[in-house]
Amino acid sequence: MENVKLAIIYYSSTGTNYQLAQWAKEGAERTGAEVRVLKVPELAPQAAIDSNPAWKAHVDATQDVPEVQLSDLEWADAIIFSVPSRFGVMPSQMKQFLDTTGGLWFQGKLMNKVVSAMSSASNPHGGQEATILSLYTMMHHWGAIIAAPGYTDPVTFASGGNPYGTSVTVGQDGKLLEDVQGGVKHQAKRTVNVAGWVKKGLEG
Repeated sequence: MENVKLAIIYYSSTGTNYQLAQWAKEGAERTGAEVRVLKVPELAPQAAIDSNPAWKAHVDATQDVPEVQLSDLEWADAIIFSVPSRFGVMPSQMKQFLDTTGGLWFQGKLMNKVVSAMSSASNPHGGQEATILSLYTMMHHWGAIIAAPGYTDPVTFASGGNPYGTSVTVGQDGKLLEDVQGGVKHQAKRTVNVAGWVKKGLEG
């Protein structure tokens, strides 16, 4: 069987979810997965980006990261989403991209994708869980298979204990307040493993 193909699709304004995506890539590649890290297009006006030095610095630093295309969704066996919370739901940048997937959905090309999600916010109860669940709501419509980390490894507790997907709190200085690296890598490995089981079953 071919290696699992994983797309890690993220939105990040100042770098937190880009960092989560990189850790997920490391975890997934250790399982032998073929990984693409992809960003969704930025919708904010340049003036807004320029007004925030951290935002502008991150946009400049990641300009070579490819933007996700619908073809990446077709290619992938599994998808990990990583987004900041915006009032308890995903940011408009991610929602806008997902809103373009109707054609693939109609053709049945998104069913049985194995998906998982991660999130961040500026305080411990800032909507991370609700944001992840808002992504999963869309995935139910796809007919996707959700591979949440649950409590399948003790590292989940050390990473904050979110069973829906790894989440992190970001301080005003931009630093992560919890050590979630291990949780992210475990979630990525679990997503790839579940995708491998599904892939084997579909090809069997």
